[in-house]
Amino acid sequence: MNGTPPRIGDYALLGDTRSAALVSPDGDIDWWCLPRFDSSPVCGRLLGGPAAGHLSLGPAEPATLVDRGYLPGTPLLRTRWQSAGGRLTSTEGMVSELRGRLLPSTLLVRRIQADDHAVQVRWALTPRHGWTRDRLLRREHGQAIVFTGGPLALSVHPSRVLSTDRAEDGVVTLAPGQHLTVAISAVSGEPLVHVPPDRAWQLLLEDAARWRQWTSRIPSDLPFAAAAGRSALVLRLLTHSPTGAPVAAVTTSLPEVVGGERNWDYRYTWPRDASIGVAAFVGLGMTQEARMFLRWLLHASRLDRPRLPVLLTLDGRHAPPERRVEGWPGYRGSTPVRTGNGARRQHQLDGYGWVVDAAHVFDSGCAPIDGETWRAVAGFADFAAERWDQPDAGIWEERGEARHHTHSTLMAWLTVDRALRLARAHRASPRRVRRWESARDAIGLAVRDRAFDQASSSYTRTWGGHDLDAAVLMLPLIGIEPTDSPRLRSTIDAVQERLSAGGPLLYRYTPETDGLPGREGAFLPCSFWLVQALAVTGRADQAVDLMHQLLDLSPLGLFSEEVDPTTGDMLGNYPQALTHAALLQAVLALRDAGVSSS
Repeated sequence: MNGTPPRIGDYALLGDTRSAALVSPDGDIDWWCLPRFDSSPVCGRLLGGPAAGHLSLGPAEPATLVDRGYLPGTPLLRTRWQSAGGRLTSTEGMVSELRGRLLPSTLLVRRIQADDHAVQVRWALTPRHGWTRDRLLRREHGQAIVFTGGPLALSVHPSRVLSTDRAEDGVVTLAPGQHLTVAISAVSGEPLVHVPPDRAWQLLLEDAARWRQWTSRIPSDLPFAAAAGRSALVLRLLTHSPTGAPVAAVTTSLPEVVGGERNWDYRYTWPRDASIGVAAFVGLGMTQEARMFLRWLLHASRLDRPRLPVLLTLDGRHAPPERRVEGWPGYRGSTPVRTGNGARRQHQLDGYGWVVDAAHVFDSGCAPIDGETWRAVAGFADFAAERWDQPDAGIWEERGEARHHTHSTLMAWLTVDRALRLARAHRASPRRVRRWESARDAIGLAVRDRAFDQASSSYTRTWGGHDLDAAVLMLPLIGIEPTDSPRLRSTIDAVQERLSAGGPLLYRYTPETDGLPGREGAFLPCSFWLVQALAVTGRADQAVDLMHQLLDLSPLGLFSEEVDPTTGDMLGNYPQALTHAALLQAVLALRDAGVSSS
């Protein structure tokens, strides 16, 4: 990376369900937190500049990117470059399955090969120590190079000697057909296991076979099956396997406005986002993944019930306070770089609806929820029934004064409605049921009376307001009104027209109305919610056309939270679990609307 970093959407994801790395088109690992998603980075150049460290293995000469993508059904990335000297092919990934074998907790493997002529390959090894960007201690261990700092140890084991003079970078020449394999092992607080490159390569191929078996469970007759498979795989990679917690994204502080300050830390779990993923996995018939989250939620929420925290750490603890990392220049000058998240103290009513709906979807589509889950769900429903008419921060985590958000009210209705449905098969006292029924009726009346603007024929962002909110595209999905309701259809039309950012893109609300500086990008989950809404209301042809346009935004099949409507560049933390979960739900809605496989 010379000068300006690549576009966010040009980075590829490597992951093992414990940590994840972002790789540039040139073969540079510019972001990698170890030993897990929310740790400090050993490769932080994406946000911290050259002093924050990176690892590289790619063409030494100016080269053209021929093609780049994932091997079908796997998280293995293949990249081909063409230089004046010849063609290079790189294949890389991380080993996810460790059970029953003496392996490091993290193992990243890259093999680069000269396809036709002798080609020079550049390498660089400059890992750094987290937010301080201090150099790690370096020593040689045979052919391997070992870096240590605190409890962290990192071993870079190449299949041929890279350096004999402790250099941090250099060039090697590969003869035609020759390959260079590098195995990078990492542990924290454990003995470092060195994995020879050839064995590491074999382990990666075995892991790819397991991933192909996993993705083969996804129904092949889905519309947009390839995109659905990639999104399901991304969601699984973003699920922290030791705890079952789905992380919202693998990055912090990638900007929603380049050069601005809308930079947040998303390396935590939002129960709302995770619940959407549960529903998507259930729709795909992948019940184990859904069960993992429900188990995590029971553990994570136990000390706060009936309150549901907005976000939690991977261990189910409260997220740390938001703070600025001084001295980090940020992505393309977007500062501040932040860790922690200030939304941790907010009250967001909509989260209860997503979680209870996920439990209902699991109960009706997989297996009955157990007694402990039902008690937690009933407590959430009690809380929503009592608090539904109080203002909150809303789904978009506004940092100003709390308001009566229409979407939050809708999700409160969903909370008690789904609890009532679950109560048909799970024990609930008649008094409790009557309380929920009364709350559901009152919420429905409030939505119809206070949240619909006759002038615009649309449900609005807040009670008695006139601004729109793309989150109300959830209306046809929750059942508060029939899908042929004129109010519902006119709301969809109003959102599509008045919040349009051009093409398939939508703003989540009218730009520059949230009190923060800068004009943010279009919000991708809203576009996929629009696909759902169109499909559910009988406009499948429009939904299919919209879906094609959205998928064209990412050749790699990876999506962030937002897109710059002018350039088409991804914005915000990446890849974003909420976007991929919304994509999957859009695919399932198209299937249910009778759209055939494509």
